[in-house]
Amino acid sequence: MLPADSHVHSEWSWDAPNASMERACARAVELGLPAIAFTEHLDHTSLNIGSADDAHLLSLSSPDGVLSPPAFDVDEYLDSIERCRERFPGLRILSGLEVGEPHWHAEAVARVLAAGRFDRILGSLHCLPDGDGFAEPWGLYDHRVAAEVIREYLAEVAELVAGSDVFSVLAHIDYPVRSWPPEVPFDPLAFEEEFRHALRATASSGRALEINTRLPLSPVILRWWHQEGGAAVSFGSDAHEPSFVAHRFREAAEMAEAHGFRPGQDPYDFWARVD
Repeated sequence: MLPADSHVHSEWSWDAPNASMERACARAVELGLPAIAFTEHLDHTSLNIGSADDAHLLSLSSPDGVLSPPAFDVDEYLDSIERCRERFPGLRILSGLEVGEPHWHAEAVARVLAAGRFDRILGSLHCLPDGDGFAEPWGLYDHRVAAEVIREYLAEVAELVAGSDVFSVLAHIDYPVRSWPPEVPFDPLAFEEEFRHALRATASSGRALEINTRLPLSPVILRWWHQEGGAAVSFGSDAHEPSFVAHRFREAAEMAEAHGFRPGQDPYDFWARVD
């Protein structure tokens, strides 16, 4: 059995115009998943997107290229969760959020969390300071040294972990690698100290590390996670459309087992380390 997909987006995420909660559930049933968690984006950081070529992002941005994420509709989202639970009774469907930069927006995040029940909360870092605003890594690489972006990102991950207690899973620690400049292959060994610092902070906080399969996680990062005392992992496709639910999960599960992690008693639990 494949692991539960603990990081899926539906139409209730502002950056997922092709998503569908019902179709994602149908895909999970087709694959035989034990559970799926709809961890919708909860973002409060306005982003400089400049000359992004994504029409959907541009439609949400101001004329000067600043994107302010739309408010999250808690009630409609939770109603959709209940409808899917009724339609797919054999699938465990978890409610959830992927909270962007929660250490920067504590009050705003707390208001949303108080408005409903959420089963799984991910913590994410999607952007870094950029001049008088903020930008995602893909918007930084064209005017910053790529290695500096990675180092600053991993240092901020440690700050995120120390500065917020609302989440139980650190999502995509390798997020900047998705848009790493293609001229030189990314080598995690060049950033071992920085990765270990972020992983150590996360492990010390008792949180799980997500194996995000949007981009295959380097096995060396998972090895460092185990060495730094990481107690558990979760699996997330980060699917923004149904066809990517549980994408590359078989390979990810095999990698987790090879590095000392095993399924929990319930199929929707985190995978725990075995020493």
